Amino acid sequence: MDIYRLPALQDNYIFLLHDPNTATAAVVDPAVPEPVLAMLDELGARLTAILNTHHHWDHVGANQALRSRFPDVQVYGSRVDCGRIPEQSVYLEAGDRVSFGDLTLEVLFIPGHTRGHIAYYTPEDLFCGDTLFAGGCGRLFEGTPSEMLASLMQLAQLPDATRVWCAHEYTQKNLAFALTVDGDNPALQKRYAQVCRDRAHGKSTIPSTIGLEKATNPFLRCHCPNLQAAVKADTPLQTFTRLRGKRDQY
Repeated sequence: MDIYRLPALQDNYIFLLHDPNTATAAVVDPAVPEPVLAMLDELGARLTAILNTHHHWDHVGANQALRSRFPDVQVYGSRVDCGRIPEQSVYLEAGDRVSFGDLTLEVLFIPGHTRGHIAYYTPEDLFCGDTLFAGGCGRLFEGTPSEMLASLMQLAQLPDATRVWCAHEYTQKNLAFALTVDGDNPALQKRYAQVCRDRAHGKSTIPSTIGLEKATNPFLRCHCPNLQAAVKADTPLQTFTRLRGKRDQY
């Protein structure tokens, strides 16, 4: 299975999964149709599945155009998002499985950014939308701090080698913020320097890995005493809440 990272809009990523054995493809969070259609044409592949993580327009904006081109495509999304995802035809809950080619993706329920947010997971790859970012996490538009922290801790239990395919290129600013609260972390310092070099040369920072996020992402390190001290908090939940508030203003 090949994964193609397609830049879109200002800082979105669309992910195209290609099964060369069957010349079929699935797409994760298609914001706009043009890069998806161009890659499908280049690969000579037929789109069979649209995998939406949540209902925001910059993750579902191409659903109608893609289904118009491929009328048999199945459009997957959270059951909680019923009525909010254009063209949705399959309604998913935690533990459901989506099959594509030889690949089976498990559905994880990870609310916080929105109340219906889901992720698609294999032991090798995690497509997590706007819940977990490289070096950060999503804003709380519909969920609570406790929901988001629980979702992040669920993702932190995945194998360290799992690749994290998040939907935005926010890494450099996320890590700059992380240094304001976890500046003595050598792994964070090293990562930030590398990301600055990569971005200066136009390179993407996605995918990350779960292990790298656990070492450098402050929102996965709310249990660490130095972070709790930095934001004057006593518990992981209080630490997360104060970190998210600071990041919102950064």
